[in-house]
Amino acid sequence: MTYVASYSEFIAEALALVGVPACAYDVDGTLLAANPELVALLGTDPAGRNAGDLFARHVRTASLAAMQTAVEDYQRWDSCLTCADGRYLSVQASSKPLPASAGVRGATIVFHDITELERDQRALRKTLLEQQAILENAAVGILFTRASTVQECNIRCAEMLGYSRQELEGGSTNQVFPTEAEFIELGRAAGPLLVQGLSFKREAQLRRKDGTLFWARLYGRAVDPSNTADGTIWIVEDINEHRIDEEKLRRALLEMQAIMDNAPLAIVFQRDHRILRYNDRFAEFFGFSVDSGVGRLTSTLYPSGAMFDAVMAQALPLLASGKPYQAEMEMRRQDGSTFWAHAFGYVINPGRSQQDTIWIFDDRSAQRQHEEGTRQLLLEQKAILDNASIGILFSKSHTVVSCNPRMAQMFGYDVNEMIGQPSSAVFPSYELYRAFRREAAPLLGKGLPFELSAYEFKRKDGSLFWCRVRAKAVDASHHEGGTIWILEDVTVSRQMQMEVEAIMTNASMSILFTKNRVVTRYNRGFAEMFRYEGDAALGLPGMALYPSRADYEALGAQAYPFLSVGKPFQTEIEMRRADDTRMWAQLIGYVINPEDPTQGTIWVIEDRTEQKRAEESLRNALLENQAILDSAVMGISMIEQGRNVRCNAKMEELFGYAPGEMQALSVQSFYPDLEEWDRARAATARDFEAGRVHASEYRLVRRDGSLFWGRLSGRPFDLSQPRGRSVWLVDDVTERHEAADAVRRARDELELRVQERTAELAGANAQLQAEIVERRQAEARVHHMAYHDSLTGLPNRALLADRLDRAMLAAQRSERLLAVMFIDLDRFKTINDTLGHLTGDQLLKEVASRLCRAVRASDTVARLGGDEFVVLVPGIRSSEEASNVAQKIIEALSESVPLEGRNLHITPSIGISVFPDDGGDVETLMRHADAAMYHAKASGRNNYQYFKEAMNQTAARHFELESSLRGALALDEFELYYQPIMDIGTRRLHSMEVLLRWRHKGELIQPDHFIPILEENGQIVAVGEWVLRQACSQSMAWRAAGMLPVPLAVNLSPRQFMHRGLMDAIRTILSDTGMDPQMIEFEITETALMQHGEQTLDVLGQIDRLGIRLSIDDFGTGYSSLAYLKRFPVKKLKIDRAFVKDLEASAEDRAIVDAIIALSDSLQLSVVAEGVETEGQYALLQRSGCQYAQGYLFSQPVPHATAQLLLPRA
Repeated sequence: MTYVASYSEFIAEALALVGVPACAYDVDGTLLAANPELVALLGTDPAGRNAGDLFARHVRTASLAAMQTAVEDYQRWDSCLTCADGRYLSVQASSKPLPASAGVRGATIVFHDITELERDQRALRKTLLEQQAILENAAVGILFTRASTVQECNIRCAEMLGYSRQELEGGSTNQVFPTEAEFIELGRAAGPLLVQGLSFKREAQLRRKDGTLFWARLYGRAVDPSNTADGTIWIVEDINEHRIDEEKLRRALLEMQAIMDNAPLAIVFQRDHRILRYNDRFAEFFGFSVDSGVGRLTSTLYPSGAMFDAVMAQALPLLASGKPYQAEMEMRRQDGSTFWAHAFGYVINPGRSQQDTIWIFDDRSAQRQHEEGTRQLLLEQKAILDNASIGILFSKSHTVVSCNPRMAQMFGYDVNEMIGQPSSAVFPSYELYRAFRREAAPLLGKGLPFELSAYEFKRKDGSLFWCRVRAKAVDASHHEGGTIWILEDVTVSRQMQMEVEAIMTNASMSILFTKNRVVTRYNRGFAEMFRYEGDAALGLPGMALYPSRADYEALGAQAYPFLSVGKPFQTEIEMRRADDTRMWAQLIGYVINPEDPTQGTIWVIEDRTEQKRAEESLRNALLENQAILDSAVMGISMIEQGRNVRCNAKMEELFGYAPGEMQALSVQSFYPDLEEWDRARAATARDFEAGRVHASEYRLVRRDGSLFWGRLSGRPFDLSQPRGRSVWLVDDVTERHEAADAVRRARDELELRVQERTAELAGANAQLQAEIVERRQAEARVHHMAYHDSLTGLPNRALLADRLDRAMLAAQRSERLLAVMFIDLDRFKTINDTLGHLTGDQLLKEVASRLCRAVRASDTVARLGGDEFVVLVPGIRSSEEASNVAQKIIEALSESVPLEGRNLHITPSIGISVFPDDGGDVETLMRHADAAMYHAKASGRNNYQYFKEAMNQTAARHFELESSLRGALALDEFELYYQPIMDIGTRRLHSMEVLLRWRHKGELIQPDHFIPILEENGQIVAVGEWVLRQACSQSMAWRAAGMLPVPLAVNLSPRQFMHRGLMDAIRTILSDTGMDPQMIEFEITETALMQHGEQTLDVLGQIDRLGIRLSIDDFGTGYSSLAYLKRFPVKKLKIDRAFVKDLEASAEDRAIVDAIIALSDSLQLSVVAEGVETEGQYALLQRSGCQYAQGYLFSQPVPHATAQLLLPRA
């Protein structure tokens, strides 16, 4: 920086901060300072000089004036600076006053070099002028559009479109396109390219002002790709003539190629006696594959070289002179065979030195064969015409020109006599002939066939007969060509048809005609059987006669393999009448024309509803007999001719055979030896001959050779035929025999002891001694009663505490562990309440017995009371030993307990605490084992759990919930939520499931946490009644509010289901609320249904008679017995969410779901899929035929205020 005067460093510092050339001057025009950028621009430092020296002479005066003004106010102007080397620089100067702090009055100037800008502007003006000249004189059309409007165009563009420039500019762009749709489509195609700055090219048709169209090639590019709103430049090139020429050339090439590809003649191009190319026909003639003949010598096409030379000697002179050559000659195929061909050759370019020739070959062998074949065919056709069973006639100008013998015979003429007859001669009257012509002429004139199924004609003798008529013009384009008539005498068949019509009208069975799955015709029997009035069923789809589309499609799948090949089809199926009632029918179907099944099908239908009912009754009886056979506790066998024909599972079990192994087995094999067999057979024969039942006990032998005593009871099926088939009952009485033997031995021993005792008690001393013994035994019994459970004989709580103290001391001495197992029987209260305390006591005794057998000899089994047991496992080294004992206990209790004709199932929940880790005293160990037991129950029951400190908190939480639940109903803490069940077919609301929620201290507690507690303490009965009453009241409230309620599904717990007051409570609630029973559906699990046999059946029957429907919840997770589905009045199955969750990924789950749906369809049950959460699951269920679905895909459970939004309005 150079300074002129040291007014202040402020000016210099300020100029140094300016990034462009700048200087400062005072009011006198003296330059105070200049920054380095200005010094570099001028090539010299101007500081100290007069500011006017900076400017070129032609702008100096104006610049000084502006500078003078700038001392007072901001100024900007264009100017020109003079550089040290004499160059001029165009600049834009900006000047403003110096601040007062500068200490001097003056201004600063900032210069912007605009030399390049001016140069660019001059170049731009030149370019624009050049472009304008190009635009005006271009041979192509140029068009500038913006916002679908023509902004500017050149003269050529206007001429091409038939407008003046003034007419085109300002007009809509779409006026030059044939249609607005084509204009829009062009914009859609061009837009993406123009936005990217790319050019767009297309050939399209444009419309001139006069409406004519022409082809143009369009080139488009956006003026500014970053802002396509600035418009688009279009170059338009008229290619109409070029396009027409191209189209002509393309067509000519296509035609030539089509001629080559489809020519019936072989065509080959040759050069220098070699093959250049050929068509498919040539390859076929000479046996070449696609291009295998290219390059081959043409001499190989001839049978010999001599023949090739002879042909060339004749052909070459003609071809050289530009004349064609043709001759018939023998040619050779690639496989060596020969054929005769007509060859035609000519030169393509006769004036050139290198000449290409085209040879065309026509296979005369085939032609000759064809000519011979044609002659033979004509002879055959003449023979056919002369011997045809139908009449054939050729007429022309209303006159018979020719006919075959059959035609003349039909009309009673000789052939020669009939030729020349007027066509009207074969009609009953001339008026009928004219009417016939009026009907036939329009079709024949258009080249279409004319047909009549029956028309009456007149013979020569005047008698009338009926014929089927077919006719067609010989040449549709020339009416004078005549007509061919084919007549078939149908007098007999028409009579038969009338007879069939009579049968159709009067037949008692149902006869139905269908075509393309539509009813086309039926008799009165069908109308009466299916209850249709008159012709009401005509045009109905076949599916209307069946209960469902699935039934109809299944029938079609069964029938198609037979009907499609012309075979009859027969089946029995349920059908639907017009009034929607059902009937069982025998259905026999066969196609009308086996040669053409599409002509339709005849169905003969017989009502077999009554027969079906009789058969169903018989089948039920047979099933009941089979059920008795399968469920019998004794072996049952059918014997014929000394062999086992059939037996039940118990029989196979008694004799140790696998299922099916006893089939056809000789009865002799059941006896240990031949002597025993002969004795039994003789005794049986005596009783059967006397008409008595034979009953006796024999020693029998099992398959493994072991012996047992069996009681046999048998009788013939028919007492009048003692040697016929017989039935036998076999019962294992081995234990009774063994008991009888034991009694005999005990009696003998007792007699011996009595004798000995008598001798011992001879004296008084012996008597006194006996009294002492008796007293001691009484004391022992009192002691035992004080420390043992009276029911099971196990140690009680007092003895358990003593043994536990001793076991803890022993564990301390031996430094080993002691395990305390607290055992609670799952669902024992339910069994005790429903089956009675006597059954419960018997069950407890059996459990005690099994526990004692399962534990070690050193372990202690005690009963605390109710269904609570404790096992002490002392002297263990690790917890694994305790786990082994617990697992043995679970396995011991897993087998069913047969009591009073029932098989009861009981499982344990086991909690384990270990001394000394989990407590050092009796109370702590017992409390911790009890807490672990509750955790085992919460973990699904039938398992064991070790104590963890966190279980104390869980136990406390469980106790708190149990305590709070006792007052929840009184405090109105329970709420009902509703989850929709949707119709899969329509995706509309079908029903809603009622779900219980507990709002405790502001927290909504899920049912998994409190329902089991309600089950355990028995509150579930009262809460269940409250749920049913609230649900019914809510439904009636919705109805009163003008909504249409849907059926509500309410869950019944097992304990509630077996409660004696259930039916009274249901009737009371329905009466109090006015609820329609048909709007209620009870859901109950499989396990609850199967627990109580006949009692369950009775309760379900009462519920069904009230009109309440029953559905099986979580189907497939319990017993899944088909027997109860048949016996119980079940209406719906709910597929458990476990099978739906992985439905999309698991083929096994899909198979299970499909099986459940198929089973429900066969039993006419509805199906609901639970837990549907995805559209994929929904689609799979829909394809499988599931009717209803429930899950988060549709809605979570919601309170009644939200649920009512789902209901339709009345």
